[in-house]
Amino acid sequence: MRSSRALTARSTHLSLPTLALALALAAPATGCKKHEAPPPDGPLNVEEPPDPSDRVNAKLAFRGVRVFDGERVLEDTTVLVGDNGLILDVGPSEQVGVPDGAELIEGMGYTLLPGLIDAHTHTMTRAALQQAAVFGVTTELDMFTNHEWAAQTREREAAGKRPDAADLRSAGTLATAPGGHGTEYGVEIPTISGAEEAAAFVAARVEEGSDYIKIVYDDGAAFGVEFPTLDKPTLTALIDAAHAQRRLAIVHIGSQQGAIDALQAGADGLAHIFFDQAPTPEFITAATQAEGGPAFVTDTLAVCHALRGAEFGAGLAADARLKPMLTPTELRALTMTRPAPAKELPINCEHGAAAVKALHDAGVPVLASTDVPNGGMLHGVSLHGELELLVKAGLSTTDALIAATSAPAAAFGLEDRGRIATGKRADLVLVEGDPTADITATRAIVSVYKQGSAIDRAAYQVKIRQQLAAIENQKRAPSPAGAGPGLISDFDDGTQGAAFGAGWQASTDALRGGKSTATLTVSRGGAKRSKHALDITGVVDPGLGAMAWAGAMFSPGAAPMQPANLRGHTQISFWARGDTGSVVVMAFATQLGMMPARVEVPLEGGGKRWKQYTVTFEELGIEPYDLMGLYFGAPPKPGPFTLRLDDVRLEPAIEEAAATEKPSS
Repeated sequence: MRSSRALTARSTHLSLPTLALALALAAPATGCKKHEAPPPDGPLNVEEPPDPSDRVNAKLAFRGVRVFDGERVLEDTTVLVGDNGLILDVGPSEQVGVPDGAELIEGMGYTLLPGLIDAHTHTMTRAALQQAAVFGVTTELDMFTNHEWAAQTREREAAGKRPDAADLRSAGTLATAPGGHGTEYGVEIPTISGAEEAAAFVAARVEEGSDYIKIVYDDGAAFGVEFPTLDKPTLTALIDAAHAQRRLAIVHIGSQQGAIDALQAGADGLAHIFFDQAPTPEFITAATQAEGGPAFVTDTLAVCHALRGAEFGAGLAADARLKPMLTPTELRALTMTRPAPAKELPINCEHGAAAVKALHDAGVPVLASTDVPNGGMLHGVSLHGELELLVKAGLSTTDALIAATSAPAAAFGLEDRGRIATGKRADLVLVEGDPTADITATRAIVSVYKQGSAIDRAAYQVKIRQQLAAIENQKRAPSPAGAGPGLISDFDDGTQGAAFGAGWQASTDALRGGKSTATLTVSRGGAKRSKHALDITGVVDPGLGAMAWAGAMFSPGAAPMQPANLRGHTQISFWARGDTGSVVVMAFATQLGMMPARVEVPLEGGGKRWKQYTVTFEELGIEPYDLMGLYFGAPPKPGPFTLRLDDVRLEPAIEEAAATEKPSS
């Protein structure tokens, strides 16, 4: 933080929104620039360097290994780790002996790295932290999550109950305007309307336990959307209030002008680099001449590439060094092709890469970061892709590794990690090969250690094999009776019945905290002059933005959302009309995890006449061996709607799927 505004930042961490006070824990994350003196109350988690006689207490030794110590490469080195989880000694193998009783790992052909740090995540589950650790990320710096959960996670971490998961620091609840970015996820969070509220807002976040303060200064224009955002006086007041509370102020920006405004207002760091323009000298000057020294930037190049298409994630999914530790659901999440946006996103990843290179050349710390779990990304995994993007942007391999180790540790005041040095935490990653020659060698993980204890990657892989076996069993399961190719429902009996499964029910975003509504009725007059059709009426609430939904769900299993094996079917056909402009079709399946597959089908002729439409399972990106539900509903456009469905069928592929117009009723 700026030296004229505050001393240091007391650290705790948070996560998405909920109620309750987070625990303020003893480890303070200093907000001083790395060239400033340590704060009066001392740096974070730093212990006295061990006496050389403590080598006898070494429980683990790496001998003859190449070491990247967070700043430089040391060849033929021995590293000793004590039973207290700290590094006891680092030195040339010819000078550092290995005590009797220590577990010895011969390091020839391997490289030992500090545990990796992802400087921009959104972490909401223990499973996410476990996955991060398996892939070598031993610390995640979260930028918005449930503060209650984060406090509980920190408490368990302090008690030694998270040995298999990455350590967590968090901003907790972010600072945003009413209706601004961060409010669209269906969970109520406090917002801020003016500068006069800044001090109280920040004090509340500190009481909850925020390690640092995340501030949203982004109207969405750079991404082709619209959000209310904070004005400049409120932005400045929040930064000042964060510093008064000894916290770093990190500003989420979407545009280059927003980045300049934030830096000139005194931000310690930027959450994201911009993708709307090539970097200008004004921006570089603002970053380098910030009060108290250069600001830092969590660049999140990874999220730009993930937004542009599936290539980024597909490259990771195809890497034989990573694939064995990924479940089928995770592989699908990495490779799923997202539907094309209604209009081209006005973002250019090359602008971001150019800005990253210009910042680095100017001496501004660039911190490796992903913005996981946005679409096409996974905890831990995606940081390896981010490192490759940093090298492609023009950083050296060593500089990319610095961006994922010592640089974020210094920027966030985590003095106990990010380096392989005497007295530091033994958060370590052993990889085969030399990532200082080939950055993708970070993916060839041999072992990961958190405070000197190995993460059990073998047990993690056993769970993956068990999931694979369960999938094979599900693929062999019989299909529901009556689920042959043909009719699901034509509603001609005047009911919402179906040829198989648990039938139809209304489905809305209420389970995510949304307020959309949907009602199902069967009314007279259907497609092809049939007797009846299913009417779906309701209101799409604007609170969830693009994540809102309201419609009808067909459950093919014996009970709602119970998986059913529909292998062999290639597509769904249905007749539709209505005032919705399009029909959103979603498939829910266990293979997809929490996120359904989604296709939006435009209604021809304004939806005034009945037409037949088809959606293939290939378009949805699934093989329907574990289908839990098929959803048909309105697009996320706020307001009332009416959508009519008829003659819903499972079909084999049709040679020509052109819709055939039928007379209206």
